[in-house]
Amino acid sequence: MSSRIVIAGAGGQLGGFLRSLAAGKDRDVLALTSSQWDITDRAAAERVVQRGDVVINCAAYTDVDGAESDEAGAYAVNATGPENIARACARAGARFIHVSTDYVFDGDFGGAPPHPYEPSDQPAPQSVYGRSKLAGEEAVLAALPEAVIVRTAWVYTGGDGKDFVAVMRRLAAGDGPVRVVDDQVGSPTYVGDLAAALLQVADDHVPGPILHAANEGAVSRFEQTRAIFSECGADPA
Repeated sequence: MSSRIVIAGAGGQLGGFLRSLAAGKDRDVLALTSSQWDITDRAAAERVVQRGDVVINCAAYTDVDGAESDEAGAYAVNATGPENIARACARAGARFIHVSTDYVFDGDFGGAPPHPYEPSDQPAPQSVYGRSKLAGEEAVLAALPEAVIVRTAWVYTGGDGKDFVAVMRRLAAGDGPVRVVDDQVGSPTYVGDLAAALLQVADDHVPGPILHAANEGAVSRFEQTRAIFSECGADPA
């Protein structure tokens, strides 16, 4: 009998894609949006986790700029919520896969060329968002050492939405100037590839405690924007 997967944050871009992918593979899935399951509610976590064998947490406070003025909100969703799930999984005997971010690092390579981070690299978050996500990782592993943390980066859907690629495509259709930073480097990651990786971690019982899952290659936001504009037939200059 296959394991039943519980997905938290199924209304987001990753959670929604993961739900569709799992359903398409005839998996037994319980996918809940943030309105259906408030992960900051400890009692709710206890109730929901009992309904599955594997929990994948895609729920997150992802407004990086907004977190600077809403630290309590960011920590509630990104730290307290995952801890609630981990504690519930520990009591229920369920496995837990928690999605995190490259924002737990500082992006400073000490003068060396930018390169992919390894799971063993020392975190040094520079924002409230990054610190809240790191706090979530630490709380999860303290409550459930067998949990798996999957860090990813620069997730995009290829369609409409709020991710960077979608926003730049809309801006490419306009006439105004677009300014982006050229000192931020990362690996744009297609949401479908990330969702498939999460299912593989669940199916194959891939051990943690920390894994990195991102597409190959690295670009700056400036280089990425130029590529998006060129693809859209807009002037990338």
